[in-house]
Amino acid sequence: MEDFVNLLNGWLWSTPMIVFCLGVGLYFSLRTRFLQVRHIKDMVMLMFKGKSSDAGVSSFQALSLALSGRVGTGNIAGTATAIFYGGPGAVFWMWAIAFIGAGTAFVESTLAQIYKVKQDGEYRGGPAYYIEKGMGVKWYAILFAISALIAMSFLMPGIQMNSIAIGMENAFNMERWLTGLIVVGILAAIIFGGVKRISSVAALVVPFMALGYILVSLYIVAVNITEVPAVFSLIFRSAFGADAAFGALLGLAIQWGVKRGIYSNEAGQGTGAHAAGAAEVSHPAKQGLVQAFSVYIDTLFVCSATAFMILFTGMYNTVAADGKTFITEGLKGIAAGPGFTQAAVDTALPGFGAGFVAIALFFFAFTTIMAYYYIAETNIAYLTRNVSSKWPMLILKLVLIASVFYGAVKTADLAWALGDVGLGIMVWLNLIAVVILAKPAFMALKDYEAQKKQGLDPVFNSKKLGIKNAEYWEEEYRLPEEEKVS
Repeated sequence: MEDFVNLLNGWLWSTPMIVFCLGVGLYFSLRTRFLQVRHIKDMVMLMFKGKSSDAGVSSFQALSLALSGRVGTGNIAGTATAIFYGGPGAVFWMWAIAFIGAGTAFVESTLAQIYKVKQDGEYRGGPAYYIEKGMGVKWYAILFAISALIAMSFLMPGIQMNSIAIGMENAFNMERWLTGLIVVGILAAIIFGGVKRISSVAALVVPFMALGYILVSLYIVAVNITEVPAVFSLIFRSAFGADAAFGALLGLAIQWGVKRGIYSNEAGQGTGAHAAGAAEVSHPAKQGLVQAFSVYIDTLFVCSATAFMILFTGMYNTVAADGKTFITEGLKGIAAGPGFTQAAVDTALPGFGAGFVAIALFFFAFTTIMAYYYIAETNIAYLTRNVSSKWPMLILKLVLIASVFYGAVKTADLAWALGDVGLGIMVWLNLIAVVILAKPAFMALKDYEAQKKQGLDPVFNSKKLGIKNAEYWEEEYRLPEEEKVS
C-alpha cells in the first residue's frame, strides 16, 4: 500500500506538475499584463476596505482565512528543506514562483467570487462551485469536492498537529497527549462557532503571528547587518549557477525553490479560493487582488524571514548533488527543518530559539488546521446542497478532531504520503479547471479597470458582461442604500 501511494505521489508531484504550475502562472501573468505589479497599490488598499455582513466576511477576514492555510509549517520546514537540497539560490526561485503565482491566485479567487452562492445564509464558493457553474461538468466538481474533503478533514490536519506536538515536546518537555487535548479543546470551541468565528480568530491571530515572526528575523538581520551584501549576492549567484560552491546545484535550486514555493503559497491549489468566495465585496476582482497579495505575504515576507534567519547566521546545511557529501555544513547532524531556524535564533538570542520556533509552529500549524476545516466544510456544503447538512457537518467536526488528536500522539509516514496525494489531486483538478475557465476572470479584471478609470468604485454586473450562471450577481446582489442614493 505504501509503495503504491509513494508511486502515485511521485507522479502527482513530478516535474510535469512543476512545469504546469509555472506555465499557468506565467500565462495568467501575461494575459493580465502583470497585474501583480500594476495593481499592487489596489491590493494593499482593498485589504482594509469592505465590511462583513450577515452572509459574508470582510476582505481582510477572507485574506486572513486564506493566509491561515498558506502560512503553515511549510514556511519554516519547507524553506529549510529548499536550502538543504537546492542551496541559497532556491530562495530566489521561491520568490520567482510567488511573483508568477500571484496571477494564478487572482484568477482562481476571482472565479470563486463570480460563481459563489448564498447557501444557508452564508456565502460559499471555491473550485467545486466554479467547476460546476463555469464548466457545466458536475461529476468533475463532485470529484474535486470529495478529494478536498478527504485531504482537508482526514489526511492533512494530523500532520500539522504532529508538528505542534513535537515542537512543544522538544521546547517545553510537554507530553504529546496533553498538547493534543489542549489543541483539540481550543479547536472545538472555534469550529463549532461557524465560519464567522473561524474568520474572526484568523483575523486576530494571523497578522500578529506573521508580524512577530518577521520582527525576529529583522532583528537577526540587524545583528548581522554587515552580511547583507554577501548574503544577497550569494542568493542571486547561486540561483543562476554563478557561485563556485553552489554552481552544480543550479537545476536543484530551481526544482526545490519552485516546489517548496508552490507548496507554501498554494497558488493554483484551490485552497485560497474557498476563503475568497466567502467575502462580501461589490466586485469579484477586488477579492482576487487581495488574495493575489496573500501569496506575496506568505512567500516574500514569511518564507523570506525563515531564509534570512538561516542564511545570515550560517545555520544551515546544503547537501551536494550526490546526496551524500555536504557543500556547507553549519549544523552537523541536524536534519533540514525547524532545527535550522532554532539554531539561527539562538545565535542572536541564546536559549530563545527552541521555544520561539515551537510557539511559531503552534500558531502557524493551528491556523492551518482551522483553514483546513473551513475548506472541508465548504465542500460538505457543496455536496449536501439539496439535503440537510446538519449530520454531515457534525461528523466532519468529529473526524477532524479525531484526526488532530491522532496526529499529536502518533506519527504515520503513510499519512504524509496520502495527504500529498489528496492535495496533488486537488491541484491537478483545479489548475485544469482555471485554465479552461479563466476568461470570466479576465473580463472581470477589464471591467474593474474600466470603472476605476472613470473614477467609480467598481460594481459587478455579470449580465452586462455576458457571464452566465453567476446567479448571485444576477438575482441576489444588492447595492447598499447609500450607494443607490449616490
